[in-house]
Amino acid sequence: MNKMRTVGLVYSPIYLEHDMGSGHPESPERLRALMKHLEETGLKEKLVEIEPAPAPLEWIEKVHSSDHVRFVRDVCENGGGLLDYGDTLANARSYDAGLLAAGAGLAAVDAVMDGRVERAFCAVRPPGHHAERDRAMGFCLFNNVAIAAAYLRDKHGVGRVLIVDWDVHHGNGTEHTFYDSPDVSYFSVHQYPHYPGTGAAGDDGTGDGKGFTVNIPLAAGAGDKEYVEAFNDRFLPAAREFRPECVLISAGFDAHRSDPLSAMQVSEDGYRRMTRMLCDLADETATGRVVSFLEGGYDLTAMPRAAGVHMEEMLI
Repeated sequence: MNKMRTVGLVYSPIYLEHDMGSGHPESPERLRALMKHLEETGLKEKLVEIEPAPAPLEWIEKVHSSDHVRFVRDVCENGGGLLDYGDTLANARSYDAGLLAAGAGLAAVDAVMDGRVERAFCAVRPPGHHAERDRAMGFCLFNNVAIAAAYLRDKHGVGRVLIVDWDVHHGNGTEHTFYDSPDVSYFSVHQYPHYPGTGAAGDDGTGDGKGFTVNIPLAAGAGDKEYVEAFNDRFLPAAREFRPECVLISAGFDAHRSDPLSAMQVSEDGYRRMTRMLCDLADETATGRVVSFLEGGYDLTAMPRAAGVHMEEMLI
C-alpha cells in the first residue's frame, strides 16, 4: 500500500469575518460548512495545518496596482461598501481577510517548496481568480492564485508554473495576468457563454505567451464525461509538453450538478478524477508539488463533499 502523502490545510477564522451581506451566495457559511465536513469525516486530522500570514504588499503588487490595493483598503477602513457593479462588496474586515487569503498561497507555496508538505489546499475566502490588476469583480478582491504563481516564480525561482482552473466561471483575472508570459501556463475549462464572458477557445495568449493559455469552453449541461475528455484530449498533452515544476489549482466546485450558479453536471467522482490527473502530472514533472485554492462552489452540501473528495485524492 502506498504511503499517504502529506497535504497541508491553510485556513483562518478571519476568513469568516468577510461578509458581503445577507443572502449573498459567497457567504461565510461556505467555509463553516467545509470545515464542519472535514471534521465530521475525520479528514481534517489527516491534514497538516498551516497558519497563514497577511501577504506583504510587495507580492500583492506583483499582480495588482497600488491604486487597487488602496481602493480596497480605503473602502474597508470606511466600514465597507460596493467594490464592483453590485456583486462584489466589502465590510470592515474584508481587506484583512483578503490579505490573509493571498497570504495563504504564500504560506502553502513555502511549505511545499521547503518540503514540509507535498501538496496543500487553501480553504480561503474571498476567492480570487476574477480579480483584475485594477479591479475587484466576481466576488474576488485579490487574485490569490496569480499572486502565488508570481511568488513561485520570483521568490522561489520556479521556471514553469501551471495554473489549472476548473471553476465553472472563466478566471479572467488570472488569464490576463499571465497572457503574455511563457513561464506561467493557464488552463481553464468552464461553462461558456457564462459570467464573465471571457475564455473563448481562440484566446491562447499573446507575444511570448502565445500558446501558453488554453481555454476549453463547454456548453451548459456538460458533466464528468466532457470534463475528463477535455483533460485527456486537450490539457494533458499540452501540460506534459510544458513540463510544469509546480501545479496550482483554482478549485471552484460550482460546476457541480447541485450548484445554484451554474448549469453544469459535474459529480464528486468527476472532481476526484480531475484531481487524480493533476496529481499524477505533478508526480511526473513537478516532484508532486500541488497547491490548490478554493474558488467558487455555492451549494452548502455539495461544495464540502466535492472539496473533501479533492483533498482525499491529494492524500494518495
